[in-house]
Amino acid sequence: MAKLYKATGINLKTMPLGESDRLLTILTPEYGLIRVVASGARKPKSKLGGRSELFVVNQLLISQGRSLDRINQAETITSYTGLSQNLGKLAAGQYLAELVLYQALSEHPQTELFYLLNEHLERIEQLHHKTDRLWHTQLIAYLAHGIYHLLAIEGIAPQVHKCCATGNELEPNFNYSDWQIGFSMDAGGVIKIDDISVVQSDYQNLSNQNSSTKINTLLNANQLLLLQQLPQAKLQTLVQLTAYQDWVKVEKLLRKYTQYHLGYSIRSAELIDTYLQLSSIHP
Repeated sequence: MAKLYKATGINLKTMPLGESDRLLTILTPEYGLIRVVASGARKPKSKLGGRSELFVVNQLLISQGRSLDRINQAETITSYTGLSQNLGKLAAGQYLAELVLYQALSEHPQTELFYLLNEHLERIEQLHHKTDRLWHTQLIAYLAHGIYHLLAIEGIAPQVHKCCATGNELEPNFNYSDWQIGFSMDAGGVIKIDDISVVQSDYQNLSNQNSSTKINTLLNANQLLLLQQLPQAKLQTLVQLTAYQDWVKVEKLLRKYTQYHLGYSIRSAELIDTYLQLSSIHP
């Protein structure tokens, strides 16, 4: 008789297997990432049909197999159906799920990662969809928040409060319209720039007095303020007051930073770009 075990899991990836089965990649707090077969899940009247969809959280009874384990029973605990009802929310959810798929370990408990992902998926799902710039600002802000927290749990979140070269605290300076700070992928965060008159085209050659670290991009005062919001457990009401383009720059910066440090391209990020482009054409 096959050995049975129980697990709670959220479906992060699904693909067809054979004529009617599905192969699921599931994040569980007990065992980390597992790959299991949902037998007959693609049949029209299968009990596993809806329970094997993306972003469904199930209580599972699984039987061990020689090559792949199989789901014997699945009882749904919750499902983020709101994600699939909006292209922007779905793209953001898949973006975070892709990061988790690269981060999570197999055969190791992943309790903190499991609950962190669920927390951010729930926040994105509960956003009230509107066809205006505020909605898009909130979506990108919540996505950036989730990305930062996933980087933090991996131990590679960028430094956003202190200069990476000097260790001194950095505060946004709104007294000068052209005030900027640098961001270095190599150093792992923000770096103070003494010459505030430097122009964007020169940032590739910038270096701090005490460091030869390359500056990859420049950030204005508001963009630094947004970055410094991200380590907090919840974003403040600042989300509703800030400029849309600043959040877009913050997300793209985090995207490049993630790809640089983890060594892979985030394919799901293209869905966010496509969604925002379509939304700008059809607001």
